[in-house]
Amino acid sequence: MSATAPPSAFARIGHLASQRRVHEAFGWLHLHQQQIMRWQQELVAVPAPPFGERPRAEWLCEHFRSVGLSQVSTDGIGNAIGILPGGDAANGCVLISAHIDTVFPAETPIQPQLEGTRLHAPGACDNGAGVSALLAIASALRHAQLQPASDVIFIGNVGEEGEGNLRGMRWLYEHAPWRNRITAHIVLDGAGHEVAVTHALGSRRYLVTISGPGGHSWTDAARPNPIVALSRVIARLGDLSLDGPPRTTLNVGTIEGGTAINAIPERAIARFDARSTDAEQLIRLEVELHRAVEDVVLESNQNVRKELGLHFSIEKIGDRPAGALPQTSPLLENLRAVDRHFGIRTEPRIASTDANIPLALGVPALSIGAGGEGGGIHTRAEWYDARGRELGLRRILLLLLACSQRA
Repeated sequence: MSATAPPSAFARIGHLASQRRVHEAFGWLHLHQQQIMRWQQELVAVPAPPFGERPRAEWLCEHFRSVGLSQVSTDGIGNAIGILPGGDAANGCVLISAHIDTVFPAETPIQPQLEGTRLHAPGACDNGAGVSALLAIASALRHAQLQPASDVIFIGNVGEEGEGNLRGMRWLYEHAPWRNRITAHIVLDGAGHEVAVTHALGSRRYLVTISGPGGHSWTDAARPNPIVALSRVIARLGDLSLDGPPRTTLNVGTIEGGTAINAIPERAIARFDARSTDAEQLIRLEVELHRAVEDVVLESNQNVRKELGLHFSIEKIGDRPAGALPQTSPLLENLRAVDRHFGIRTEPRIASTDANIPLALGVPALSIGAGGEGGGIHTRAEWYDARGRELGLRRILLLLLACSQRA
């Protein structure tokens, strides 16, 4: 990504950043770092396992109200929503969102520990950093009495992680009353202030089950074994040539089945994850998966009575569409100009985020970090360090204002 931006975009950002009320908003961010961390520490203590995000959504709605957002509610899928009204509804609306779910199951112990500027807790960074940034940006805008031209809609969405399959984003773009008025969408995900995800990595996920009658390992040894069959499927898929470009990957993430060492299992299950920047490659991998499973089951059932044969099912459990933000997009021009203003060299990235949905629909969108640093992502040893957070928040605020000023 070029470090430069069209002079007009840079001039607009410079003018915007020089305004007194913008400086007041920056000042709020500078003076309230401890408040932002308190929000983050309190937030991550509220469990938000996959499909169990409601308590955290309710927590966020309460805080959306406390910082002065209007029309605060949860929608039909569980997203928490608050609105900062703009000066002219004809200018559409700008979305700023952060996912509230985590990868951790409900029974995961969560005891946030703050040591100086570093917060230790499952989900402290992903996505405690993004959600607390929503509150920080809303508070700074309200404190400075900044009214954008467009409505700004703040969203804490569900279903970004794992098998959530972006269900929160899908609901918004299918059912939200303002879905046809969206002019730009900024996704906040994790830490950092240099990376910008502008290309959506597509993925498809499958649950493959091979089942049979099972039996005793000695007396029924002639019966086909589902685990052996599934292993052959995995081996065949592992031999596929996936040399790019475009870069394409196929992973088997889990395999399970069986009850005892001396029993032929009644079923075996595996979960497959296919990823590519090219939708055609995802279709190709789906075909290869079906072919491998069908062929192996047919081979296993040769010379076996029908009632002793294997059966299979392939269920699609995830589908994240690919997409890209055009190089000429005003959203990308604004980001380049904002980064130039702050002396940031932006790193473009390809990743799978909530931005996949709007990008696939042609809505200008990107995913950026909320400042600071993080590590141990998706582990119980996850941490977030707030040093450098302020620059990331200023970047978000200025980009948001630039997008919401554009008619």
